[in-house]
Amino acid sequence: GGNQTATVIALCSMKDFNLAQETCQLAIRDVGGLEVLINLLDTDEVKCKIGSLKILKEISHNPQIRRNIVDLGGLPIMVNILDSPHKSLKCLAAETIANVAKFRRARWAVRHHGGITKLVALLDCAHNSAEPAQSSLYDARDVEVARCGALALWSCSKSYANKEAIRKAGGIPLLARLLKTSHENMLIPVVGTLQECASEENYRAAIKAERIIENLVKNLNSENEQLQEHCAMAIYQCAEDEDTRDLVRMHGGLKPLASLLNKTDNKERLAAVTGAIWKCSISKENVTKFREYKAIETLVGLLTDQPEEVLVNVVGALGECCQEYENRVIVRKCSGIQPLVNLLVGINHALLVNVTKAVGACAVDPENMAIIDRLDGVRLLWSLLKNPHPDVKASAAWALCPCIQNAKDAGEMVRSFVGGLELVVNLLKSDNKEVLASVCAAITNIAKDQENLAVITDHGVVPLLSKLANTNNDKLRRHLAEAISCCCMWGRNRVAFGENKAVAPLVRYLKSNDANVHRATAQALYQLSEDADNCITMHENGAVKVQL
Repeated sequence: GGNQTATVIALCSMKDFNLAQETCQLAIRDVGGLEVLINLLDTDEVKCKIGSLKILKEISHNPQIRRNIVDLGGLPIMVNILDSPHKSLKCLAAETIANVAKFRRARWAVRHHGGITKLVALLDCAHNSAEPAQSSLYDARDVEVARCGALALWSCSKSYANKEAIRKAGGIPLLARLLKTSHENMLIPVVGTLQECASEENYRAAIKAERIIENLVKNLNSENEQLQEHCAMAIYQCAEDEDTRDLVRMHGGLKPLASLLNKTDNKERLAAVTGAIWKCSISKENVTKFREYKAIETLVGLLTDQPEEVLVNVVGALGECCQEYENRVIVRKCSGIQPLVNLLVGINHALLVNVTKAVGACAVDPENMAIIDRLDGVRLLWSLLKNPHPDVKASAAWALCPCIQNAKDAGEMVRSFVGGLELVVNLLKSDNKEVLASVCAAITNIAKDQENLAVITDHGVVPLLSKLANTNNDKLRRHLAEAISCCCMWGRNRVAFGENKAVAPLVRYLKSNDANVHRATAQALYQLSEDADNCITMHENGAVKVQL
């Protein structure tokens, strides 16, 4: 209850210290300064509150002090200050919350004390402006309040529950409106929050509805690297959705993304840009544009000397682009096959999933396949079937299919891998549907060679395939039926499939809605029907009626 003027003078003197220095920050804490500063926030004196918050804002950059502020109950008091009529007080409280809410317990406390709703309310700086689109009409102080609110929300939005709270409090339309302003320092926390929240399905739908994509695209052309990075990152998060990928193209977003690929010094931005390009290239029309902008050549150049978070995206993008013949030729002409094959020996599992897909896509062309084989790429793919991650196993098995189809002497090549066929057959014991479908596809290709079919028959491929027949998964049904069809071509395998009870379940596949399943099943039943007992089973299960 001392003299207010003396307190303010003391606070001003403290501001003269270098508060960014850790020694000063911890000294304030060690002499009990934090308690005093937090108690001052509970007074009615605006000047004292402002002085205290100015210091707390600076020293809360320190992780230990953040925790101390939360332990001393500082957050609920700061959340209450967000209702103050004083704009500078609101700003300081929001900025301090932005610093403190960098860890889980703090983010929980902000939400628990009603802070998210109050922070969202700060974003509404246009409620008294007639023309929301005219950023010049905003009062500069209102813009600053909204910026600080966005900064705090950005920190808070790292948690799922807070993302939901921001959405329920009506945050998305307000963020969308702020995105139309030209204030760069405002745009960074706004886009940062949107990018953080875009990991959630609900947000992606709202982002599309609020026409946010066009403003993200517009800001890719900004000079500010951090803003470009967050815009690209938000596009990366949203572009899982087909309509969004079209919107990015329609609003002219592919060209700035392609040109940002040439700026490789800032790795965070490069990771975001390559991520956006990867997701956008899931749509064929976008791939055509990227080819026009010479992005494929640039992507190949990024296959070496880049951090893994960039490589995952670059390889992902090439895997999508190489679904088309012209781009497979570009990758080969730019000497891209070797660096891709070199990446098959890594351990980063997201990178392995993408690189197996890219190598498989390239292998569709016999000329590329010859290079992959010469570089020992097929053996590397085969050894990835032992990887502990099911998605790596599946991706490697899918990639082996075009390799076997396009190799010069495929049968001989497959036999050259010691223990390779046994490994493939044993993967039919997996309980992962994608692994099973991909392995069935690989077996379909392996079984086209009589010698290899004899070997996999000895390894027990017939009972293992038969065991899988009772599945409802259409993707697995299709590839399983194709594998059964090809395995009928050896010895008494046709009879063995009947004995292992594979025939009756196959008949039921004909009721599927998937034309590919029908085609594969008809082929398999045709092969199996060369055995009289199988014909009886088919008849008993109504195959004739369904076929007619």
